[in-house]
Amino acid sequence: MPGGIKSRIFFYVIFLFQIVSLLIPSCLFSQTEKHLKNIRQLTFGGDNAEAYFSFSGDKLTFQSNNKKWGLECDQIFVMNIERATGDSNYVPDRVSTGKGRTTCSYFLPGNKEILFASTHLANEKCPPVPDKIEGKYLWSIYDSYDIFIAGSEGKILRQLTNRKGYDAEATISPMGDKIVFTSDRSGDLELWTMDLDGTNLKQITNQPGYDGGAFFSRDGKKIVFRASRPKTEEEIKEYKDLFSRGLVSPTQMEIFTCNADGSGLRQITHLGKANWAPYYISSEKGEKIIFSSNHHSKKGYDFQLFMINEDGTGLEQITFDSYFNAFPMFSPDGKKIVFSSNRNNGGTHDTNVFIADWTE
Repeated sequence: MPGGIKSRIFFYVIFLFQIVSLLIPSCLFSQTEKHLKNIRQLTFGGDNAEAYFSFSGDKLTFQSNNKKWGLECDQIFVMNIERATGDSNYVPDRVSTGKGRTTCSYFLPGNKEILFASTHLANEKCPPVPDKIEGKYLWSIYDSYDIFIAGSEGKILRQLTNRKGYDAEATISPMGDKIVFTSDRSGDLELWTMDLDGTNLKQITNQPGYDGGAFFSRDGKKIVFRASRPKTEEEIKEYKDLFSRGLVSPTQMEIFTCNADGSGLRQITHLGKANWAPYYISSEKGEKIIFSSNHHSKKGYDFQLFMINEDGTGLEQITFDSYFNAFPMFSPDGKKIVFSSNRNNGGTHDTNVFIADWTE
């Protein structure tokens, strides 16, 4: 995902609403989170996000900027879920270099190698977070991002992209054969696929606007992603102007799906505002998609998880507790969900990783 975790948690909760959330009893929220049972906290401090299960289901890879771990900006870690549960002193293993900024990590089949994007080859320091332009919230599209594979002990094993330009947001098919990622190599922010060794590059989206945050379906045949689709001359001009400066404004995005080869493109949501972080759910009632959205919010900074049928019907709100919930992913067996939330942060701005049992 573009930028650092703080820079891409869209309109972060202002202090007043943090205080209000503390004053309202949690039971008023949690009673309505009927799909989430036995919620456990896995990280304690800083900003922690994009936690994704290993193929074995017992570990998570995620990114953090926790100051207590000596971090200035996002680095990649692997946690043992059992060890992390409820242990505020647990420090997971770092697998990135500790230099530059990283984003979007994912396990490879076999659970011994981690895929992620990093800027460390261009500069060992953290790249700057963009300022707002005319009050707009922005993500940086760093042209120093490349995609790497590291061993679980943190050693870089392979570099999959090697060009000046944005190559990031990579995830792997459950079939273990393909990577999908976002790249600007064709002149716009499009989705691409490649083999696990970085070969057989193929562009699968080709419409103006930002396409990113893609995940494969359980059978590897489809891809779900978020996208902006500027339509008017003014919107297109603004998008292109920001893109030319390495920026995107993520405040207007909808959820799309397509086949793994790019055919069959379909817009799933038409909700307005920011709909993002989608992930496929294999349900007894058919394929569904879970995602984060602020379409219901009057202010823009209330992000909750929603679930929707693959045909765009049956929208259902999943979370209600706290003002930021995003980055949902299901365990390989579909029994557990992991997500990031600012619940239980004691009135700070921390975002932590939580895991829960999923019930239909």
